[in-house]
Amino acid sequence: MKRSEIFFNAILVPLDYLVIVFSALFAYYLRFHPLVLESYPVLYEINFQSFLKTVLIVAPFVVLIFAIEGLYSMKATRGRLREFYKILIASSSAFLIVIIVLFLNREFFSSRFIILLTWILITASAAIIRTIVRVVQGLLAVHRGIGIHRILLIGKNSISQDIKKYFNQKPSLGYKTTAVLEDFTWERLQKIKDRRGIDEIIQCDPELLKSKVNMLVRFSDIYKIDYRYIPNLFQAHATNISIRQVADFPVIELNKTPLDGWGKVLKRIFDIVFSVLFFLVFWPLFLLIAIAIKLDSPGPIFYKDYRCGYRKRKFICYKFRSLNAQLCDGEFGTQKGNQILRKLEKDQKKNTRKKSPLHKIKDDPRVTRLGKFIRRYSLDELPQFLNVLKGDMSVVGYRPHMTYEVDKFNYDQQRMFYIKPGITGLAQISGRSDLDFEEEVRLDVYYMENWSLTMDLAIIAKTPFTIFQRRRVE
Repeated sequence: MKRSEIFFNAILVPLDYLVIVFSALFAYYLRFHPLVLESYPVLYEINFQSFLKTVLIVAPFVVLIFAIEGLYSMKATRGRLREFYKILIASSSAFLIVIIVLFLNREFFSSRFIILLTWILITASAAIIRTIVRVVQGLLAVHRGIGIHRILLIGKNSISQDIKKYFNQKPSLGYKTTAVLEDFTWERLQKIKDRRGIDEIIQCDPELLKSKVNMLVRFSDIYKIDYRYIPNLFQAHATNISIRQVADFPVIELNKTPLDGWGKVLKRIFDIVFSVLFFLVFWPLFLLIAIAIKLDSPGPIFYKDYRCGYRKRKFICYKFRSLNAQLCDGEFGTQKGNQILRKLEKDQKKNTRKKSPLHKIKDDPRVTRLGKFIRRYSLDELPQFLNVLKGDMSVVGYRPHMTYEVDKFNYDQQRMFYIKPGITGLAQISGRSDLDFEEEVRLDVYYMENWSLTMDLAIIAKTPFTIFQRRRVE
């Protein structure tokens, strides 16, 4: 770890302590503000000196909870949503502990207002502090070169090029590629280290000869350089395995996805709860869109068609109608609508995804005026929450593909069908329809193989921001 990282790690501890103390004191000040007292009179007198003493004692324990949650092992590459999630978990854990202590012993103080406001202020302030620290850290890396990690990439392939491109596009992460080597000797490694410096070696070629791997490991050990590698197919799946005994032999199974067993149950419960809450909150929006569709053009409110879902099983997918009723495509559409779609798919200027099994029609002449708007902001997909409640879809997954499109998929492109499709997903928040199909498949498969409830929450949180980003194709 660089000195700058140690410094930014260490400075967060006193900053968090100050945030906790000042959040509690500010909550106390607001509780006894005249405007608040007029609406909510004080039932129990809270002595300030006793309150301050309690806060100064409790604050270190909150910092300890932050440490247990891993908030002081900060790396520049950690995502902001993940950082906020950890802060929320840590502050909520401390909040629950305080509530339990007060329930057991009410001698401390009995103000729900102060406790709740302190929790909100700590969560928000700690997130802001970390954002500021990360921005400063990034600026120092970009403009001063402080904390830069010099990376040596081994293997000239698409993996190394993608990693190099990623670091170049995000200089604030503090990574700089010093060289990309396909073949190397000890002398060449030594020369690069002496002239340019090496802080980390990343082996991007999983098929590298064993003798070369041993050389890299020995070189990194001698010069105290971090060594990492991109695994091959089996190693990539090795963290998602189950072992059982068969005839006295240990048998290792490569699980397709963590969404088996209890993972599947947990995701289903989450889908139902989230969908019900979504309907309860946004039912006026559903009603408004339905009325607007009826006023905009004659025909049904909903568009439905068959899609392929879990294990390629067909199900009826619902959307708000965005096409003229007489021009809708699909198995529930009209003959004229399907004929026009086939022509548009063959049109080199209209179909922007002609090199993939999917289609994306630019300036589709079948779309209504309102349809352009609801498609732009993905509002046409809101009825798919009905599919989630029915169990055909999930809130997060891959996009539900048309059945005739799926017939064109090769083996690798069909791997995502071990789980259910979703309303949003990793591919959708990473570029939506602007992504190449192969990249979309790669992200969908990654999600399937690495699913977690935390990942679902992060994707859902990022989805609204992605929707309002401009796309190349509307």
